[in-house]
Amino acid sequence: DLWSFQEREIAEARLQTGEDERLESEKRILANAEKIYTAAMNAFDLLYEGNASTSSSLRGSQKCIEELARYEPRFQEALSAIETARISVEDVGATLRDYAGGIHSSPEHLAEVEDRLALLDRLKRKYGPTLDDVINFGTEVSRKLREMENKDEVLRQLRGELAKAAEDYLCEARMLSKKRSEAARKLEKQVQAETTDLAMKSDFRIEVSSSEDEGNWSPYGFDQVVYMIATNPGEPLRQLEHIASGGELSRVMLALKATVEAGDSSRSGRKRNAGAQRTLIFDEIDTGIGGRAAEAVGKKLKSLSRTATFADHHYLIVKRESGGRTCTVVCRITGDKRTEEIARMISGAKLTETSRKHAEQMLKANA
Repeated sequence: DLWSFQEREIAEARLQTGEDERLESEKRILANAEKIYTAAMNAFDLLYEGNASTSSSLRGSQKCIEELARYEPRFQEALSAIETARISVEDVGATLRDYAGGIHSSPEHLAEVEDRLALLDRLKRKYGPTLDDVINFGTEVSRKLREMENKDEVLRQLRGELAKAAEDYLCEARMLSKKRSEAARKLEKQVQAETTDLAMKSDFRIEVSSSEDEGNWSPYGFDQVVYMIATNPGEPLRQLEHIASGGELSRVMLALKATVEAGDSSRSGRKRNAGAQRTLIFDEIDTGIGGRAAEAVGKKLKSLSRTATFADHHYLIVKRESGGRTCTVVCRITGDKRTEEIARMISGAKLTETSRKHAEQMLKANA
């Protein structure tokens, strides 16, 4: 087995961090022992041994300056300096002598060091590039081997942890599914009431289907939630996103938003900060409605925007052609233009005196 061989090869080498650098230094000294010893002893002799040594010269100079300082005090400083120099020279001499005494020329030991360095170089080429890399490689291989030896136990532990996590997930997901189903029934009734106010004779349902198969697990539980609606009596329920009419879809979304906003407001117990308001644009939300239904839509929009009075500002969105391209323009309308636009929303493209008066009455009622 490759890992076993690698572990054994590195372990038998008994590697130590920094060993290669230490042995390289030792090799240099052993290979040049005679030169190093001679240089150290020559320096020692010049500094310390013999009548002509630096130490002897400094001692002689020190005696002369001591005599001079007896008559001229200003040489006291020079006397201190030369004494410091003599002590330093003698310290260096002692260091050189001790170092030279530790130098031993040993061809046998040099061969041992070279063999050890050759082994380290071979291991570094295989597992390096540095000696620390070789040591770390050996540690990692040992860890992998221990895991392989204990793989059955490790797998047993992992399977146990997985089973426990799955059990915990299912417990939480079942609780979430129960609460989601309860909330769906409540939301159905609330949205149904809202759509009735919006002149829609619709049937709204929320289908919550559950499957505990692992393939259906997600961070949000194992439920599949689908909004279903029949927009006219006698029609089958269809998924909300499959509704073709933009006006119907907008009114259903308005009903949902109004319900959710009402729930958020009741839970928070206070109005949201004005700076955090959302702007919602509903496509053709007035299509096919007028009179009481149009007024109901306005009130729903008021509830969503959380303004003090509904329709403080009226913006008209129109499409225009410019330079061969169609663009959408949003402009604010006031006064008579606003009255005419509300009347158009009530009666359609053809304005009537009745719709105009109705628009004026709605504006006055909500001023």
